[in-house]
Amino acid sequence: MQNTKSEGNQPDRLEYKFIKDALVDVYDNILRIEKHELKRSSFQDISASDIHLIHTIGLHDRKMISAVARELHLSKGTLTTNLKTLERKGYVVRIPNQTDHRVINLGLTSKGRLLYRAHDAIHQQLVKSFLTNLDEDEVLVIKKALINLEKFLKELSTN
Repeated sequence: MQNTKSEGNQPDRLEYKFIKDALVDVYDNILRIEKHELKRSSFQDISASDIHLIHTIGLHDRKMISAVARELHLSKGTLTTNLKTLERKGYVVRIPNQTDHRVINLGLTSKGRLLYRAHDAIHQQLVKSFLTNLDEDEVLVIKKALINLEKFLKELSTN
């Protein structure tokens, strides 16, 4: 196997450019495909950001509004506006907390769970195609790289 690393355990210039361009292309393509699939589906009243809100709420979780706002880096006011729209469309429901009646949890309706599963199926296909023909060691390297990227993105979002 050809060594594609230069000093400091960094990819060489061509590999670096390829990876940089591929990351941008993958991100753009995923967004484009999600928008295209939404237009073709029975969920035409939903935006890509709505799907990510629904995904953050989760299938079986009962997350508090503040936790969802924090995870999506939204103000409570912005999140409340988005939630009202999704409630009106029949995707999200507010559920009073059983132990603390001052707290409101969020859940998905059956329509919201159906959208969640359809969106998750696309993600499953992406991961399956991404890992095709890779051995366990290669998958672990990708996992490590994604952890590094996730850490970097988290640091950027908190600054």
